[in-house]
Amino acid sequence: MTELTNLTVAQIRDGHRAGDFSAVEVAEAFSANVAGAKALNAFIVETPELALAAAKAADADRAAGTLKALSGVPIGMKDLFATNGVQTTAASHMLEGFVPRYESTVSQKLWDAGAGMLGKLNLDQFAMGSSNETSYFGNVLSPWKRNDGGNAALAPGGSSGGSSSAIAARLCPAATGTDTGGSIRQPAAFTGISGIKPTYGRCSRWGIVAFASSLDQAGPMARTVQDCAIMLENMAGFDPKDATSLNLPVPDWEAALSSDLKGKTVGIPKEYRLEGIDPDIDAMWDAGIAMLKDAGAAVVEISLPHTKYALPAYYIIAPAEASSNLARYDGVRYGLRDLPDGAGLQDMYAATRADGFGPEVKRRIMIGTYVLSAGFYDAYYTQAQKVRTLIARDFEAAFGACDVILAPTAPSAAFGLGEKMADPLAMYLNDVFAVPASLAGLPAMSVPAALNREGLPLGLQIIGKAFDEQGVLNAGLAIEERAGFTARAEKWW
Repeated sequence: MTELTNLTVAQIRDGHRAGDFSAVEVAEAFSANVAGAKALNAFIVETPELALAAAKAADADRAAGTLKALSGVPIGMKDLFATNGVQTTAASHMLEGFVPRYESTVSQKLWDAGAGMLGKLNLDQFAMGSSNETSYFGNVLSPWKRNDGGNAALAPGGSSGGSSSAIAARLCPAATGTDTGGSIRQPAAFTGISGIKPTYGRCSRWGIVAFASSLDQAGPMARTVQDCAIMLENMAGFDPKDATSLNLPVPDWEAALSSDLKGKTVGIPKEYRLEGIDPDIDAMWDAGIAMLKDAGAAVVEISLPHTKYALPAYYIIAPAEASSNLARYDGVRYGLRDLPDGAGLQDMYAATRADGFGPEVKRRIMIGTYVLSAGFYDAYYTQAQKVRTLIARDFEAAFGACDVILAPTAPSAAFGLGEKMADPLAMYLNDVFAVPASLAGLPAMSVPAALNREGLPLGLQIIGKAFDEQGVLNAGLAIEERAGFTARAEKWW
């Protein structure tokens, strides 16, 4: 029998239903992998007992003939989702020790579908980062190494770096992620897995620690497009507790998967051909175009003229919303409280925030507070919102000529830990291809497509029309089938 931890979500689901193995065997196999991978630092909290309890319930359901959609499938949960009775930290000292007495809507849906939780996955603190180097609980390491014989530790991407690292290292078959400006897609590309950010509003944000509320969106990460479809079906749906939740039925994305793209048109945005782009990225992009043509699609060049303003607009809007959202962490209501002897209320606020927030979080709060301040609000925040509207209109115009858009996910492969921490602008440029779709609220997916000359994974991004996750998944499947990406990191941890 194939090693259980090499199975995909669909293979585990179907194998469990067929009686090929028990859910308890699957949970124990993955829990053993989690326990043996401390060097990756992918998990902040491990919960093998919860995975085992869900597995026993799944085995009982199979015996009773009452199986659910994800019965027998253990998953990882990004530590940005509130989980009832299990510490939820957002990888921050501010929330260290915080144990919610409620469950996020997305995680509750997954438990209701029969999934079990292997643990809470590490991330950039409050989801702010592109390399998983801002976590209070230490860096997550990518399981991948360059083929140059060196031993440099590589970034798994961010902020969902714990999720991407854990899936690539076979610590879990799938995990949740959140994507504010590329935090599902970029780490998926860095580690050779798939991940989809659905249309803004598809998945409830209730119970997710907020970063930038008009951008945050939950989505699945897994090794295959089919697994992403399965996971997303069990995460999405209307939630009256979230005012931005879409009141739309959840399609059966898995059943409608098709890599036949006859009659479809793929747009190639000319503005994404950046000067000095990595030749490996450029070659992968051209190969992706050929793959989609082979699947029957027509390919046209399109223009997204305001793309060059997307990154500056994002780094005004996102910090502005973060500065507002993170104001709630004041030492009164959640987590950490620093109350020096004889201190007053303002002293407590200052001491708590100084101790609880990391440097990157403080940087973004200060940027956000500045752009929202009197005298600068119109000059920065209002202008950025206008740019956001123009970017959304660019996409609307482009989708008049094509069904989906193909572009690289990130401008480079995974980089070494520490290589970009001293230069925030270089770090922010990691999101240059991912941010436009986030600003427009569109569904977008990363699929592994190739290895670069250093033997590291590269990802292709498919951007779709609002509510057209099916079109995105189908184009992703066409690439997955033709790229034949089977490479995996050699175990060293």
